[in-house]
Amino acid sequence: MKQLALVFVGGGVGSVLRFLVGKWLNNPVSGIPYGTFAANVIGSLLIGIILGIAAKNNGVTTEQSLLLASGFCGGFTTFSTFAYEAHVFLKDGNFTHFALYTIGSFVLGFLAVFLGMHLVK
Repeated sequence: MKQLALVFVGGGVGSVLRFLVGKWLNNPVSGIPYGTFAANVIGSLLIGIILGIAAKNNGVTTEQSLLLASGFCGGFTTFSTFAYEAHVFLKDGNFTHFALYTIGSFVLGFLAVFLGMHLVK
């Protein structure tokens, strides 16, 4: 039960922060979802750092990992919003934004995880 509570609390905080980042960075004029993009890349970096520390020297307890990686990063990053926003680009015929957003999200997301893991080596 404690594990579920940790994931719940971390996920709630991450979701609220993602909402605020989206409100702050998403551009309603151009429709470009900078907030979702930023949340996914930052969240990928954070999970790389958190799990890198955990793997390196057991510096992160199971409880901390549940709260921060599964909970916070899971709530802060969002594949469903990313998929919807990519769909909107396609529906609107904006193939350039679709390609840049999709490829950029995957490439920078992966690089951010690797960077986070590398930073804690």
